[in-house]
Amino acid sequence: MLKRLDFKGSYEDIAVKFKTRKEDVSKQVNDTVLDIIEDVKTNGDKALMKYCREFDGFKITDPKNFITTKQEILDGVSVVGTDFIRILERTKDQLIDFHQHQVDKSWSLYKENGVMMGQIVRGLENVALYVPGGTATYPSTVMMNAIPAKLAGVKNLVIITPVKGDGKVNPTILAAAYVCGIEKIYKVGGAQGVAAVAYGTNTIPHVDKIVGPGNIYVATAKKCCYGVVDIDMVAGPSEILIVADENANPKYVAADLMSQAEHDKLASAILVTTSEELVSKVEEELDRQIEALPRKEIIQSSLDNYGGAIIVDDIKEAFDVSNYLAPEHLEVLTDNPINCLPLIKNAGSIFLGEYAPEPLGDYMSGTNHVLPTGGTAKFYSALGVYDFVKYSSYSYYPKNVLSTFKDDVMKFAHLEGLDGHANSIGVRFEEE
Repeated sequence: MLKRLDFKGSYEDIAVKFKTRKEDVSKQVNDTVLDIIEDVKTNGDKALMKYCREFDGFKITDPKNFITTKQEILDGVSVVGTDFIRILERTKDQLIDFHQHQVDKSWSLYKENGVMMGQIVRGLENVALYVPGGTATYPSTVMMNAIPAKLAGVKNLVIITPVKGDGKVNPTILAAAYVCGIEKIYKVGGAQGVAAVAYGTNTIPHVDKIVGPGNIYVATAKKCCYGVVDIDMVAGPSEILIVADENANPKYVAADLMSQAEHDKLASAILVTTSEELVSKVEEELDRQIEALPRKEIIQSSLDNYGGAIIVDDIKEAFDVSNYLAPEHLEVLTDNPINCLPLIKNAGSIFLGEYAPEPLGDYMSGTNHVLPTGGTAKFYSALGVYDFVKYSSYSYYPKNVLSTFKDDVMKFAHLEGLDGHANSIGVRFEEE
């Protein structure tokens, strides 16, 4: 059953629950991560080898073995086979097709008085992509992060990923890296991997930015290292909100709700609709479809705790609810869904119509699946090319033009009590 979420004219209670699904970082986790970071800063590769043995069972004795060889990458490509490589190449093409429009250009402005000003856009020099390892592997994560980074002009893009006792990186990750043109893959993960690329060791160089998902220790380490390096975001559990009218197909609505609910027990799946009848039909479909899904226990827990249905009077009110909650994924299953775009203010990624389901965006629509969660779509955006560039502004002023500004600049500086600033202008016009 889908709980009826009664907002009674206020969405605050729903929003609070929606935003606070992220597990609190316990003091123990935070202290552990800080200790690991300090150890890696102090002892470098020696600390990394210790943690790889302790946490992952990777009994490494030589830091050189952190580095994945070219032959290992080629072997991974061979293992996955040509059809999976074809799928990865198709995904790459789709991502390039979308993200190439985000590429920004440097610009210059030349004025008649000789003043020149502008902005230089440059890709970041060094970026590390964290890719989870173990039983759950996400080659799509490689694609979603690597393609915009490459389009931005990132010079050195590396992967860090944990391995188990056999010391082997999952072949699907190796294949995705190969397709994206990533040649440097380091066999280290967890908080220690984040610390390694944040501060550098003799074997693993430090980077300027760390992107990619991970468990609570990885997320905490990224947060603790922010400022030393940049990070993408601190993401929370996944979520989907579906706005549907009375003509929506309940089979599709149910399937799409469960596609996100299966992520984990903290995932959120909410239906906002004008039709009580649709909710009843969706419930029937949920009962039918869930039986065929291996992760049905997780799905049921997610729906019970963080799912539900909100009945509204009209579609405009449905989007008022959606804009307030600012979901990570927003599906619009209405007549003429494209016409609803002007009503949408806050959403990480928007899926319009019956044949653009959210899982298409997870893999191959071309849009990015690294998205803001927990209502942060009100001020954060999907990962894009713009996350891998920096902007430097510049200006050039001839002396005769500066002379027309000098008095105002000096007065401004004196007003703020910064006499040295004023002096910096004034000395340029002292008689020699």
